[in-house]
Amino acid sequence: MFNYILGLFSNDLAIDLGTASTLIYVKGKGIVSNEPSVVAVKKDGKGKRVLAVGKEAKAMLGRTPGNITAIRPLKDGVIADFEITEEMLKYFIAKVHNRRLLVRPRIIIGVPSGITQVEKRAVRESAYSAGAAEVYLIEEPMAAAIGAGLPITEPSGNMIVDIGGGTSEIAVISLAGIVQSKSIRVGGDKLDEVIVQYIKRKYNLSIGTGVAETIKMTLGLPMPDERNHKLEIKGSNLITGIPTTLEIESGEIREALNEPINQLIEAVKHVLETTPPELAADLVDKGIVLAGGGALLKNLDVILREETQLPVTIADEPLHCVVKGAGKVLDEMKLLREVTIPN
Repeated sequence: MFNYILGLFSNDLAIDLGTASTLIYVKGKGIVSNEPSVVAVKKDGKGKRVLAVGKEAKAMLGRTPGNITAIRPLKDGVIADFEITEEMLKYFIAKVHNRRLLVRPRIIIGVPSGITQVEKRAVRESAYSAGAAEVYLIEEPMAAAIGAGLPITEPSGNMIVDIGGGTSEIAVISLAGIVQSKSIRVGGDKLDEVIVQYIKRKYNLSIGTGVAETIKMTLGLPMPDERNHKLEIKGSNLITGIPTTLEIESGEIREALNEPINQLIEAVKHVLETTPPELAADLVDKGIVLAGGGALLKNLDVILREETQLPVTIADEPLHCVVKGAGKVLDEMKLLREVTIPN
């Protein structure tokens, strides 16, 4: 009974500190915050001042006057701007705790599996500076596998492909440990960037990353036998400088995304090839589970199925897998000790 009451007042948090979005899970409440990892900063005579964080700041991307910048403090899944990340974490932690300043939560944070010691230290220090009492780090593919409901503590192979904004994490997990993994800097942001460059090269049209994201999620990766879909987009003509409307076809986007998608396929194949035969045999039946925002890219599962000849399924609520998995670990002390990264 005492533990139950304690749980009701628990301040423990699980954070998926992503390149594109930051999600926060509160013990006993579930996911309470899902906001873009963007901070709007104003520069004046006194230095830098944070104007807005999250959704408000994202709305300012590409639309700010000279003295205001909308910054994404995480790049490729790791901290690029320490000071701004700290401010962002402080804002999110205060927000989920209704601005109570004396709260010092235990925090578990999902990080890419290829993270360096320096980057780990930056994440830990940011969380401590933002008010954490204890900080634990968990590798994102491990958290995603737990969040997707895979039996990671059993002596059998479980394969997860977590495609985030900055990185894609591919891992084979058995007995609560990562047996084989690969982290590549190909994610949603890279796909948007490739689309922006393709439209610029082919049509002399400059579009924002927001438009590129709409193109990606609307048209996806059409299969050769599918009917071509069209989408009207708006941008700025690079020759005349005049705003222009243009119609593009889904086949063009498949062509534009070929290179990054091939990089992802090669990384998945590399992990499969280097997995011990006993665990690889388990994957023939269990297959591959896709998590992260990239899992929602139309036909990606079909392409991976064709390329690997293995069953490919998309996790329930793929965007929430990492934060749900990290949250579940907070509830189980034994699992917390087994799967978190040692200090």
